[in-house]
Formats: sequence, C-alpha cells, structure tokens
Amino acid sequence: MAFREDFLWGGATAANQCEGGYAEGGRGLANVDVVPHGKDRWAVVTGAKKMFDFDEEHYYPAKKSIDMYHHYLDDIKLFGEMGFKTYRLSIAWSRIFPNGDDELPNEEGLKFYEAIFRECRKYGIEPLVTLVHFDCPMHLITEYGGWRNRKVINFFENYCKTVFTRYKGLVKYWLTFNEINMILHGPFMAAGLYFEEGEDSTQIQYQAAHHELVASALAVKMAHEIDPQNKVGCMLAAGQYYPFTCKPQDVWAAFESDREGYFFVDVQARGEYPDYAWKRFEREKIKLDITEGDMEILKESPVDFISFSYYSSRVASGDPTAAGTTEGNIFASLKNPYLESSQWGWQIDPLGLRITLNALYDRYQKPLFIVENGLGAKDVADVNGYVEDDYRIDYLKSHIEAMKDAVEIDGVDLMGYTPWGCIDLVSASTGEMSKRYGFIYVDLDDSGNGTGKRFRKKSFYWYKKVIAANGEDLTY
Repeated sequence: MAFREDFLWGGATAANQCEGGYAEGGRGLANVDVVPHGKDRWAVVTGAKKMFDFDEEHYYPAKKSIDMYHHYLDDIKLFGEMGFKTYRLSIAWSRIFPNGDDELPNEEGLKFYEAIFRECRKYGIEPLVTLVHFDCPMHLITEYGGWRNRKVINFFENYCKTVFTRYKGLVKYWLTFNEINMILHGPFMAAGLYFEEGEDSTQIQYQAAHHELVASALAVKMAHEIDPQNKVGCMLAAGQYYPFTCKPQDVWAAFESDREGYFFVDVQARGEYPDYAWKRFEREKIKLDITEGDMEILKESPVDFISFSYYSSRVASGDPTAAGTTEGNIFASLKNPYLESSQWGWQIDPLGLRITLNALYDRYQKPLFIVENGLGAKDVADVNGYVEDDYRIDYLKSHIEAMKDAVEIDGVDLMGYTPWGCIDLVSASTGEMSKRYGFIYVDLDDSGNGTGKRFRKKSFYWYKKVIAANGEDLTY
C-alpha cells in the first residue's frame, strides 16, 4: 500500500470563499470582503487600487459566498459521508477579533468555530486549521497599514493564543499563513498592503514578509507550549518551474524563479534567512528592520511539516522577449507546449506534482502535506443538480497517481491530501462561482443568484471510494 494507514484524505476551503455572513455574529470587516468581482478585482488584489469599503458599483462575492455560516452542519455531514479523515478550513480573524486589536475576543465567533470543530469530530474528521487564509481585519489596514506594521505581530499573537487555548483538544493540525509567497503577487489580498504613489513596493513587501515570518515562528512556539500535541505547518503556493529550453540562461531563470517561493520555506523550515536572500537584499538595497530577538525566534521554532498548493507547473525563460504566457493564473508563466490547459488557462501537469513533491522533500526532509489541488471547470448540472464531471475525476486521478509514485518509488513522506474547494465556492483569483472545483455542486451563479442547494456530483461518489480504499482504487 502506497499511502500510510493514517493518511489524511479530505478537502479544503477558506472562510472568505465559502463562509459568508460577513456582518453576522459580531464579525468585523476584512480585506477579503472588499475585493470585488469584475474588472477591478486584480487592481485591488495587488494593492494598486484603493478599496477599503464597499461601494454601489461593484459586487462583492465574499459577503455571501455559499453561506456556509448557516449551512455548515449539512456541509460537514456531506464531508462525513465522503469519509473525510480531515477537513482543511480557515478561521476568519475578524470573526474572533472584529478589529484585530481588540483586547477581548468575540465570544460568538469563538463558539461558531467550536461548533464546527465538534461537528467534524462527530464524523471522525480531524480539523486542519489555517490561521490566516488571506484574512486581515480592515481596521488593522486602515489604522496600521496591514502587515507592513510590526505591531500587527502582537495582535496576531493575541489571536493565536486565544484560538490555541480555546480549541485545545479539538484541533491539533495548524497552518500559519496560507500561500505566504502570495505577498509578492497579490499583496493586498495576502497581507493587507496598499501602496501609495512613489512607495517602494518591493521594500514594503519584504518587510511585511519578515513580520509574517516572525509571527509564524511565534505561533509555532506558542502552539507547542499550549499543547505539545499540536503540529504546525507552513504553506506555499508551489509548482516547479521548468526552463523554457536547455539554454543555460533559461535553466538559471527557472532556478531563480523557484527560489522566490523557496525563500519563505527556507526561513520557516530551516529557521534562518538563506545567503542568497541577503545577497539579493544587498544588491537591491532592501533594508529590513529586524528587531533584536527576531533571528532567535526564527531559529528556535521551525515548522513541523510543509504544506503546499499545487495546480500546475510553470515555465521560465532568461529571454525577456519570450512570447506566450498562460492565462488566468496569478502565477502567470510561459506556456508549456507539451501540456493541456484548463478552461481558465491553467496547465495540467500531474508529473509536475511528483517533481514538486521531490524537490520540496529533497530540500527540507520534513513531512509534506498537499493542502490544495484541483481543477476549476464550468460544470453543467442536470435537472436534479447532478454533474457528470469525468474531467475532474481524470485530473484528480492522475495527480493521486503522481502522489503514489512520489511516495512508493521516491520515498517522499506525505501526510495527506485535501483537494481544493471540496464544495463549490468563490474563486480567489477571479471571484467567480462558475469556476467550480467541488465534489458538491452549489446552486449559485457569479452574481450570487440561485437556491444555494447542495448536490452530489459524480466525483463525490468516486472520491468516497478512493478514501475508503486509501488510494488503492482509482477506477470509475
């Protein structure tokens, strides 16, 4: 058998993409709430357009999303029916501390997640909880400038202490920052960063990243102190870069592109800044404000495991004029002529997952966890809400086969697998509902219209069988 007996099969969501109830239960406004659907989305995500509140011109999908806030009992029951061993979800920070800097937590928010965790336990599902899945209370952005401000570390510590203490015995697997390297690609969504004209955005991004890295290490330390059973991981938006050709300049471009993401895990897993990063900061005159004790906390509290998202591999070239980029992906890269693409232009590369697994395991020698992987596609439901999504099954099947090869043939230590958007939810990159990933169809469109009813897709029954067989039966 390829996978360990306690392999954690499950699915993944994020509060801001599924929860809704943005102003209910004492929750405060967050950056992810004010990211609109439509043409301005990308400008807001990247911190180029200032949008700190709602306006009348835009639709804001996170306000309602799929309303899991009111449907979590039914949704978790469906996850239990599939046989989930784990469910990856995130806590909305502003549901616990509405402003972020509040002295006392919001009890109604704490009770909400406690109810979710207890419901998971009822079905034998182990919660895997992301502390920050892009959520940042808006007050921390308007008052302090988001993660560019060191004070946010203290507010984050207070948040961590609160949830680690409250959920001791209910949650033992934690992730600190979702796709931490996204701070370089979608800085407002990832870290509440908005740039005024003339500001050095690169300097600000790496300073904010330093604050998050220190905060992550402090969370690891605190989690272990509060409950020695806790296991805390980091989370990378991964996907190996291939050189466009065997030209050495292309190989070097791919090497450097991989390092951009590895930088974060180098710090979180090894406990120190790599030499190549110091050299880059020196060359580009990036001066980090590092407080006494920062390097010690990084060193003494590395993560227990490394989790990552994988949707596709990428291609890099040393030639700035090289043509033909992929569509619809925050990590747009050159097109790989040897790969098929999804309806949103994401290239499909199961072998790339095996390559990525090996690259990460060779580099860090820590247990790995695939916490996002999946196919965004336009599903067509019949009159009964049923979707014949063989294309999704084919995608997941080929990626699970690649995982098996990495474990069985290559010896990679893999903890679990939680495909993204196990239930249809709002897409982070586009804000669409029509870009569906789930095993469960949700009757809502891109404008939030529909019944919101849940229906099992063909992939629901297939994945149930996969879990029951611990990945040994992938037929359909």
